[in-house]
Amino acid sequence: MYKYIFLLSISMLTVCAQAQTVSSPDKNITVNFSLNAGKPFYTVASKGKPVIAQSALGIAKSNGNFYSGLKLKSVSKISLGGQLYTMVNAKKHHINYKFARRTYSLVNAAGKQMDVIFQVSNDGVAFRYYFPAGGNNDAVINKEYTEYRFAPSTKTWLQPKAEAKSGWEHTNPSYEEYYEQDVTAGKYSKTGWIYPALFKTGNTWALITEAGMDGSYCGTTLKNDSLSSTYHINFPDKREIFTGRDLLPKNVTYTPWRVITVGGLKTIIESTLGTDVATPEIKLTDTSIIKPGKAAWSWIMSKDDSITYTEQVRYVDLAAKMNWQYCLVDADWDRKIGYDKIKKLADYAKTKNVGILLWYNSAGPWNTVKYTPKDKLLTHEDREKEFSRLNEMGIKGVKIDFFGGDGRSMIQYYVDILKDAAAHGLLVNFHGATLPRGWARTYPNLMTTEAVRGYEMITFEQVGADNEANHCAMLPFTRNAFDPMDFTPMNLYKIPTHVKRKTTSGFELATSVLFLSGIQHYAESPEGMTHVPEYVVSFLQNLPNYWDDVKFVDGFPGKYAVIARKSGNKWYIAGINGENTGKEVSISLKDFKATKAKLITDGAEPLSFTQSDVPADQPAKITMKGNGGFVLVLE
Repeated sequence: MYKYIFLLSISMLTVCAQAQTVSSPDKNITVNFSLNAGKPFYTVASKGKPVIAQSALGIAKSNGNFYSGLKLKSVSKISLGGQLYTMVNAKKHHINYKFARRTYSLVNAAGKQMDVIFQVSNDGVAFRYYFPAGGNNDAVINKEYTEYRFAPSTKTWLQPKAEAKSGWEHTNPSYEEYYEQDVTAGKYSKTGWIYPALFKTGNTWALITEAGMDGSYCGTTLKNDSLSSTYHINFPDKREIFTGRDLLPKNVTYTPWRVITVGGLKTIIESTLGTDVATPEIKLTDTSIIKPGKAAWSWIMSKDDSITYTEQVRYVDLAAKMNWQYCLVDADWDRKIGYDKIKKLADYAKTKNVGILLWYNSAGPWNTVKYTPKDKLLTHEDREKEFSRLNEMGIKGVKIDFFGGDGRSMIQYYVDILKDAAAHGLLVNFHGATLPRGWARTYPNLMTTEAVRGYEMITFEQVGADNEANHCAMLPFTRNAFDPMDFTPMNLYKIPTHVKRKTTSGFELATSVLFLSGIQHYAESPEGMTHVPEYVVSFLQNLPNYWDDVKFVDGFPGKYAVIARKSGNKWYIAGINGENTGKEVSISLKDFKATKAKLITDGAEPLSFTQSDVPADQPAKITMKGNGGFVLVLE
């Protein structure tokens, strides 16, 4: 049936005089645009095979209809473009984005214009809407008609969005659900599916997300009717707002980019398309503050009781011993430690070359969380006062928690925080938050964001530990594909609660390389590190703070992931097994031009490691235990 649908759309394009095409520079990905009976549509094909069948485009604004009754005013010539940029909180350091661009200018019955801009690169498609008249007329976008129509047989890996105001202390949505994996397209979610959303049609994968959020638009999800394989843009729940402010996009000149990465799993893992189309970075007055690294963090293992001055000194000392750059002090520090002693802690940490990060409640009546500090960031004036104080205290960054969803006003709140923090030399980590959608490029002081069912959930309930391996094997292909992710990984010894960890220590160590975060907060304590072999300690002390390049080695969403990351003249290959049964992987080390290789993996006993040299001139055959993993360092 899918072949019929796509062939029908192709035949319609053939006979339609207004059909237009733009292809990727390597000619493998092709986008067709058409205007049929006044309605705009597009298709996407990869190497001549359909990926997205004829799907609707369009916008409904309070001052105009831009989805029907349209006429094609003009079509630009295809232009080739490119961008060179750098990031220290992404899968690559130096990034070269090349694309072919074509713009379709449409006018509605009232003569008002809307452009649809397509940029097609070798790894996918990005498009957005542009209103030449500008966005300063208070016009509201009531609906976006963008669709992604897949074959009915398409398989999906999708995360449902939690209902607004549900969950602990009414803190949802915070993008912390499990993925529905390898499910035939058509399953229904009342609240929609969050980004990045992964699809497989035939042998081709497509990863959908959005990028380029400037505060004028709301965050969106994908939604489909029951049993339908057509997914459309869905606006957030009316409760997902900065209290008393607006939900819907307003004063929009450019909409966010709709991003579709297309290809094999290698393309998904190695693509940077989600940041390629993000707004280029703001100019910082002090670029020296952008220091990626790693952090010690007491709360993940010891929870609220650990927020004392003496305990934070111990974690500063742990960070110093491990060559980690930061120590995070979590909730209620203002009441349990106080500003004066936090200043004293920051002074002590400075002597150890460790920076202090402080937790904040995003505040506002969108949830009922009691943790403090709160009500200190709600206005520009509030932030100016608090961020100035932190800067004077020598604090390096803030972790801000428990936001209220994806409404336009809440998105604007994120943007305002990032701008004000940058002006005061502060790094930012968002928790209980939305997907950052490329913000780490636009605002380089955004080092990481949670937006994932992270390690804290594993420490709360046994079911979280039971699902950890499978869940972690999903994340490189979805949540962590483009944006830095504060999963807070790597517990190497034991969780000091009733929860029994089901992953091996080799698995946990592998996540230190596998997961990408501008600041990686580790879930290990000073006591836990005493049970770790010296060669593992040395590995972590010398682990790079950011990566130069990435290569997909092997894997499948939810089952296993083997990924190589480069720093300088070294490659670090990390592998995890998301299933209970052992799995062997073969890695061609010649591809990495290595002269020596060292393997750290699971030992014979529980919670143990083993280290060995591996011949660099032949394929490495590594057997991962069930829920196990490894790291391989190549020079």
